[in-house]
Amino acid sequence: MAKSVRVTVEEDSGRNQRFHDDKSGKNMSRTEFVKQIEGGKFPDYHVRKINGLNTPVSNPDRSEGNNLD
Repeated sequence: MAKSVRVTVEEDSGRNQRFHDDKSGKNMSRTEFVKQIEGGKFPDYHVRKINGLNTPVSNPDRSEGNNLD
């Protein structure tokens, strides 16, 4: 099953900065998305600390096609 969030802005470094929730139509910053994940709104994602910043990542599954890009 496809996940409902996609990346809309990525830095030159590859860090994802802006996201779009296809189900609600809401656009979110990285910080907003992290807060939503931590609040339990997006169970298909979790937060990792990468280079000192909380970063949203897709939960692992068997499909490579539904990871955050």
